Amino acid sequence: MNIIEIKNLEFEYKEYDEAGEVESTNPVLKGIDLTVPKGQFLAVLGHNGCGKSTLAKHLNGILNATSGTVLVNGMDASDEERLFDIRQTVGMVFQNPDNQLVATVVEEDVAFALENLGVPTEEIRRRVDEALKVVDMYDYREHSPHQLSGGQKQRVAIAGVLAMKPECIVLDEPTAMLDPKGRAEVMKTIKLLNEQGVTIILITHYMDEACQADRVIVMDDGVIIMDDVPKKIFARVDELKAVSLDVPQVTELMYRLRKDGIDVPADVITEEECAEVLLALPRGSTKFTKKPAPPESAEKHDYAAEVKELTYKYSVGTPFESTAVDNVSVSIEKGQFVGVIGHTGSGKSTLIQHLNGLLKPTSGKIFINGRDVWDKDTDIRSVRFMAGLVFQYSEYQLFEDTVYKDIAFGPKNMGLSEAEIDARVREAAAAMGLDEELLERSPFDLSGGQKRRAALAGVIAMKPEILILDEPAAGLDPKGRDTVLDEISEYHKNSGTTILLVSHSMEDIVKYAEKILVMNRGRLFCYEDTDTVFSRTRELQQIGLGIPQISRLSHLLKAGGMDIGADIYTIDRAEERILEILKTNA
Repeated sequence: MNIIEIKNLEFEYKEYDEAGEVESTNPVLKGIDLTVPKGQFLAVLGHNGCGKSTLAKHLNGILNATSGTVLVNGMDASDEERLFDIRQTVGMVFQNPDNQLVATVVEEDVAFALENLGVPTEEIRRRVDEALKVVDMYDYREHSPHQLSGGQKQRVAIAGVLAMKPECIVLDEPTAMLDPKGRAEVMKTIKLLNEQGVTIILITHYMDEACQADRVIVMDDGVIIMDDVPKKIFARVDELKAVSLDVPQVTELMYRLRKDGIDVPADVITEEECAEVLLALPRGSTKFTKKPAPPESAEKHDYAAEVKELTYKYSVGTPFESTAVDNVSVSIEKGQFVGVIGHTGSGKSTLIQHLNGLLKPTSGKIFINGRDVWDKDTDIRSVRFMAGLVFQYSEYQLFEDTVYKDIAFGPKNMGLSEAEIDARVREAAAAMGLDEELLERSPFDLSGGQKRRAALAGVIAMKPEILILDEPAAGLDPKGRDTVLDEISEYHKNSGTTILLVSHSMEDIVKYAEKILVMNRGRLFCYEDTDTVFSRTRELQQIGLGIPQISRLSHLLKAGGMDIGADIYTIDRAEERILEILKTNA
C-alpha cells in the first residue's frame, strides 16, 4: 500500500507587484508522478534549485499544488479540513536543527507540539520518553538543547517529530551542517526508524547516505529523471555528472578503472564490494613500489599567523564555565593552504575567531604578520582587514541593494579611493566567477551558489593576507561545492594569500589543503602535511572524524593482501597505485 501518491504535480512560485497582481511566475515542479510505498526508505537527489525541497513541502501541506494531486494515505494534502491528520501522518525535519528547537529543556522541546495538540499529560510523558529513547537522547532529557552538539540537536528535532507518531518522516538535508560523527548518529537513527516501519524520505547531497536507501530518485529542472535502486542509479556516472551530482568514491574508482581497460563492474557502491572485486583480479605484485620522499627544505619560515599557548574559556566565573581551547600553539606559514578539521565542539571555530580578534584569549597570545593582536599599540580594526573571516552560510552576510555595493562595503570602510574600490570589486567578482552583469543586481536575486560567491568576494576585495573560511561550501550541491572551492583554490594560487579552510568534508580538505590542522577536545591533535595526517586514519576515526571512503578501501585491500599504501585519500592516487599493481602482471 502506498502512503504517498502524487499525480501530475505542478507548482509555480509567484511574484506580485504593489497592487497585488501577479508580476511573474517561476515554475518549479513540472508534472511530477511519484508513489511511495509504506515502510520504504526513499532518497531524493538533485542539484540546488531542482525542486527537491519544494516537492517535500507538498507532502504535509506546507505548500499547495498549482495543479495535480498529492494524496497522503488517500487524503488530499490541499484539503484544509484534513491538514491536521496529514501533518500527523507526515512529519518534517529541516536542515538546521536550531530553527526547530523552541524550548530551554530537551524534554519540553519534544513535548511542544503534543501540548499544542491538547494531548493528555500522561500520554505526552509516555510519548516524549519513548521518542527520546528511540533516538538515544533520553539521558539528555533535562539538558538545554542549545548546549548539545549538532548531531544531538538534530536527533532531538527528530524526536519532536517522532513523538507525533507519524507514519512517514521527510528529512530535508538533516545532516548538511553536521560533522562526520553527527551525520553517522542521525543516519543510524533514520535507519532504526525505518526498520521499525516508519517511511523515510531523505533529501541529501551526500551520496553515501543515498546508498543506504531502498530506492533513489534524481530530480532535475522540476522533473524526476531517474528512479531505481541505489546500485543502478550510481552506475550511471556520466548521466549523474551531467546534472551536477557526484557518485560514491569507489563507484568513481570503478568507472575510471573501466576506462583504463580493467574489467570491473559499474554498479559498485560500497568499499566492501570494491575490495572484493579488486582482490579477485589477477596481479603480479601485492604492493606498489614506494618512491623515496623528497628531501626536507631547510629554508627559514615566514609566518602569517602564530598562536602561542592559547587558552580560551567561555562563561568564566559562572557555573557554565568551559574551556573551548586549551593551551594551543601553532604557526601558519605565509602562502599555505591549510585545512582545519575537528569534531563538533573540538575548538576549531573558537580558534579561528581569535585570528582576527573576534575573541580575546583568556591566556596566551596571537600574532598576525608578527604583530601581537592584543598589544595596546595594535589597532584591532587593522588586524581584521589583514585576516578576513567568512562564516558558514556566508550569504547571510549580504545586505546591500546591489552585489556591487555589497562587495564594495569592506574596501569603502578601509578608506580607499573610488577608483581603487571599483578595481577591487571587479577583481574580486572575477576571482569568484561572478559576471559583471550581476554586479548591479540585488544579491537576493542570485542563486544560492552565486550568493555564496558574492559574499566571499566581499571579503576578498579587502585583500586580506589571511583568508579564513568556515565551511564555505556547506549546503551546496556537488557542482556548486566544487565551483566555490575551485575558485578559492585558484585565488590562492594567483594571489599567494594564506588560506585556512574549515570543513567537515575530508574529501574537500584533502583535495585542496597542503597541511592539515586537527583539533580534538580543545587541544591541538596535530598539524602536519596531508600525507602524514592521513597516514593516521585509525586515530582520526577514534577522535570522531570521518575519513574518505577511498581511505577505508585501502585498509580493506591491505587486510586482503593488496597494499596500495597508507597515504590513500584521493581517487587519483588509488587509481595510480592499483594500476601499478595490476599491470605488473602484464
